[in-house]
Amino acid sequence: MSLKIAIQGIKGSNHHQVAIDYFGNDIELVECLSFDALVDKLLSKEADQGVMAIENSIAGSIIPNYALVNHNDLHIIGEYYLNIHHNLMVLKGQKIEDITEVSSHPMALLQCKDYFRQYPNIKLVEDVDTAETAKRIQEQKLKHVAAIAPKVAAELYGLDIVANDIQTIQNNATRFIIVKTKNNVLPEAEITKASLRFITDHKRGSLAAVLNVMSDCRLNLTKIQSLPVIETPWKYSFFVDVTFTDYADFTKAKSLLNIMAEDFKVLGEYKNVRQ
Repeated sequence: MSLKIAIQGIKGSNHHQVAIDYFGNDIELVECLSFDALVDKLLSKEADQGVMAIENSIAGSIIPNYALVNHNDLHIIGEYYLNIHHNLMVLKGQKIEDITEVSSHPMALLQCKDYFRQYPNIKLVEDVDTAETAKRIQEQKLKHVAAIAPKVAAELYGLDIVANDIQTIQNNATRFIIVKTKNNVLPEAEITKASLRFITDHKRGSLAAVLNVMSDCRLNLTKIQSLPVIETPWKYSFFVDVTFTDYADFTKAKSLLNIMAEDFKVLGEYKNVRQ
């Protein structure tokens, strides 16, 4: 029986590409037009696992997704880094001079902003997904409209690519996390990365003390992101990623952080794919 994998977006999107790369082709795709919908599919058991973008090397963190993982008690069981290639695509026969509007996901538009400075007449319109726009251009035979999407979208929806790799920074990668409602227990020897969430009190040096514990336990901090605690104004929670070579070091750190930090929570233990 094929795994049901929920993605944000539709076939031809970067999430679709990650699902194929991570799980292989023998999957049943559950398309969702928002990350909230993706989480709902997991909670309702309409999907077994989900692929969720969490940060981009240019645009930074997708902050709401940290809150979604935490509030819905999802478990991060893996990660995947995808090199992003943004391509400008149109209905067959259209040329770049014919374009008056480009529609795509806000993140894609942001990453290609410099390219469009040479085309001040083109209006940039935010949409829910990269590939969804490509599909709509084909279905509605839209002229004068272009999509920014991966090459696979042009192939799937029969569009012409009029400009390749239009992203401002060519070395552009997005980190995706693989999530599910239940923890996927790996052998301890294979676990080399963890995602944590905690709150510190307002005492001076509280965060520094927590970070020092991580350092003393030989954990390498690869990511730290603060988020307001909605119920308590001016209080912040911290989401961190740590890597380690010895699971025993992480076990020691967990026991100490559980005492030192408020509301300490392990969001996931998995394999570090960037050594």
